[in-house]
Formats: sequence, structure tokens, C-alpha cells
Amino acid sequence: MAARPEATRRTVLRGAALAPVAGIGLAACSAGSAGGAADNAPTAPVTLGPESEVPKGGAKLYRDANVVVSRAADGSLKAYSTICTHAGCPINKLAGTTLVCPCHGSRFDAVTGKVVQAPATEPLHELSVEVKNGGIVAGPAA
Repeated sequence: MAARPEATRRTVLRGAALAPVAGIGLAACSAGSAGGAADNAPTAPVTLGPESEVPKGGAKLYRDANVVVSRAADGSLKAYSTICTHAGCPINKLAGTTLVCPCHGSRFDAVTGKVVQAPATEPLHELSVEVKNGGIVAGPAA
């Protein structure tokens, strides 16, 4: 039976240095949909931009506000938080009307807020949205 090699001082120090880094990765993935995802959503009404920025049948991503606004063919607006419901990452990419999360690749329909590709399983949080003086204002759902 072969003897187990003893840990060297260098091996122990290397492991100690990497432990906090590994913990950061786990913490980022553990936010989940247990409330962490909504923490960066607007908690008060926020003016996003001119109503004309959102085309009929399209969507506009407002990265700084963590909001996406879409406009149906009939002209009605919908708004959703762009904080991923999987791990709480801010979504920073809109391809057509599909939101793409940079952390784990979840995809959401910007028109309905529904998940179109896992790992997320919960839809985006819907926000209230209205037009005031020609500007789009979104905020927490009523």
C-alpha cells in the first residue's frame, strides 16, 4: 500500500488563497429566485425615455434602470425587470424581442416576460408602465 504524500506548505497556502474566490462564484449562483432577483428592480417610478423609442412589435432595453419595455401591435406597452430570475444577474442583451442573460444563458421573451430558455424557470417580474408627458415611466407593479 502506497503512502499518501503529505501536503506541502505551498499546497496549503494555494488552497487557502483559492477558497474565497470559489465562494464568490457560489454566492453569485445562489441568489436564485428566492427574492434576490427583484432586489435591483425599480422600487419607485423611473422615467426611461421618450415613448417613440419603443417601436410597435418591438422592445427597448434600458440597461441603467434594469427594465425592458415592449410595445404590442395595438400600441400598448409592457415593462419587465431585467434582473434574471435564475441567479439575479442584470440582463444586458436584447436580440429582437429576446433578452439574453450573460451569466448562464437564460432567455426571456421581452413581450411576455416568459422564459424561453433555461436554466431560469420563473418569468421576469412585471412592472407598471405608463406614458407621462411623452416619456415612458416604469415602476413597481401595483
